[in-house]
Amino acid sequence: METGLIQVYTGNSKGKTTAALGLAIRAIGHGLKVNFIQLMKGSNYYGELVTIHRLYPDIVHAQFGRSCPNSGSIKLGISKCTGCGRCFIRKGEDITEDKKEMEIAYDYIKKQIKGGQFHIIILDEILNCIYFGLITEEEVLDLFRIKPPHVELVLTGRNAPARIIEEADLVTNMESIKHPFEKGINARRGIEY
Repeated sequence: METGLIQVYTGNSKGKTTAALGLAIRAIGHGLKVNFIQLMKGSNYYGELVTIHRLYPDIVHAQFGRSCPNSGSIKLGISKCTGCGRCFIRKGEDITEDKKEMEIAYDYIKKQIKGGQFHIIILDEILNCIYFGLITEEEVLDLFRIKPPHVELVLTGRNAPARIIEEADLVTNMESIKHPFEKGINARRGIEY
């Protein structure tokens, strides 16, 4: 790839990770290599993980974050996500362990960006990591600075800070106009996870 840019998918609606994965699928179709790094999503049951593991080594996947206590049975379809929230961080919670996990993830991310073996690196939920105080905005901007010219860097998550938006080359804001959650429809297997 001659020109690698910085893309941001943000906003309060569904579709940020989905858009990034769509880009990954397109890139793989053209022989590009992708590293899909999920943050704040540790050992979860997302359906896209089954698919991307089938595409290895064209796409490499890493996960950092809290685990879902029911992920095994949800993956098998024996149970459904109950929305218990134990796999998500909430404002005001103790995030000491989450910050330690993010330090490990940040070192991994820097090595992947500098390594040069991937054309596209997706940092899924990194914007939420800033929002929850797991990483600083400046640390994310440092990733922009170490990015080789041929690497496309894709960031997803809600609450994109103004400086990140300003420095990015492409920014898409997913705006929620209507959502089934408003009607009490919970996350559905194969659609939301």
